[in-house]
Amino acid sequence: MTSAQHPDDPASKERLRLWLRLLKMTRSVDARLRDKFRVEFASTLPRFDLMAALSQHKDGLKMSRLSDVLRVSGGNVTGIADRLADEGLVERVPVPGDRRATLLRLTPTGYTEFASQARAHEAWIDDMLSGVTAEEARTLAARLQQFADQTDKAEETHAQ
Repeated sequence: MTSAQHPDDPASKERLRLWLRLLKMTRSVDARLRDKFRVEFASTLPRFDLMAALSQHKDGLKMSRLSDVLRVSGGNVTGIADRLADEGLVERVPVPGDRRATLLRLTPTGYTEFASQARAHEAWIDDMLSGVTAEEARTLAARLQQFADQTDKAEETHAQ
């Protein structure tokens, strides 16, 4: 066991405290966002996340790829996609050369709705994190990205 893995190591305790604070903050922001989407758009955060992913892929995404991007099961994506399609916000497009596959992409109405929600989402986050300066936000985001990269690398190494 390395010193970083030892439960009595002071650094270990500080990392645990950091994780708990990150988790508490994430849950708090998540709950507030879910409430905002419900009240202001009669929508949900998962619907917004799906539309956000599609907004980055103008030609659309296969359902399996969309599940990977969102890191959720295909069943979760299918249910949300079905409801968004019923509302005319997304469309299913056949994949040339693959009769079994379809792409999911935003419709023009979907882009308009997503743009409205994205503006509100950014304003909500800006308000919730208003005590964080731009410099602090850049520094924290960069450091969190480093952590994520380290975790991804460790997972890849462990999987081999």
